[in-house]
Amino acid sequence: MKFPARGLYAITQTDNKSAETIVNEVAAAIRGGALIVQYRDKNPVDAPGLAKELVKICHRHHVPLIINDDIALAGRVGADGVHLGRHDGNIKEARKILGDDAIIGVSCYNAIALALDAQSQGASYVAFGRFFPSLSKPLAAPADIETLQKAKLELTIPVVAIGGILPENGAGLLAAGADMLAVIGGLFDAEPEQSAKAYQALFR
Repeated sequence: MKFPARGLYAITQTDNKSAETIVNEVAAAIRGGALIVQYRDKNPVDAPGLAKELVKICHRHHVPLIINDDIALAGRVGADGVHLGRHDGNIKEARKILGDDAIIGVSCYNAIALALDAQSQGASYVAFGRFFPSLSKPLAAPADIETLQKAKLELTIPVVAIGGILPENGAGLLAAGADMLAVIGGLFDAEPEQSAKAYQALFR
C-alpha cells in the first residue's frame, strides 16, 4: 500500500490500555477518516501479537499500518513499512528487509537538511515536529512553522507535521505546507471516530 498524499495520520496510544482497546480505538479512528496508522508502543507487553491484530484491522479497511522504530518487527508481522527516528536504523537497512515498496518515514525534527538527506536516500515521507506542547513527547524540541514552509518548497515527498496537533490548531500547519497531520492524544484522549472526523474536516 502507498503512503497517502494528504490526510490524517493516526499514531496509537498504548499506555495503560489493553490490546483489545487499542485495536478498537484504531478501528474507530479509521471509521472517522484516518488514512494511515502507526503502531507506536514504548512499553509493549506483546508487540508482535498486537501488531498482527493492527495489520489485520488496517488491511480490512485498505489502510497502511507502519511500525514505529522496529524494522524487524515490521518485517515479521507483514506491516506496510516503518517509521525511523534518529537512532532506529537507516533507510537502506529498512529497504533491504522490507522491500522496495515499503513505506519508510523519517523523523526530521526541525531540520530541512535531515529531510533532504532522507529524500535522497529514498524515504517515502518526512516528519517535522513537535509544533505544539505534547503530552506524548513532552521533552521533544520545538519545530518552527518556517520549517514546514521551506520543506514544501524544497521537497517532493509528503511532509508530516506532529506534536500537540488539535483540530483547533491544525489548519495553520496545513496552510504552511504540511500534507499530513500525525496525532496521538488529540485522537485517542476522547472518542476516536468523532475526533478523526474533526481532523478530516480540516482537509476539505
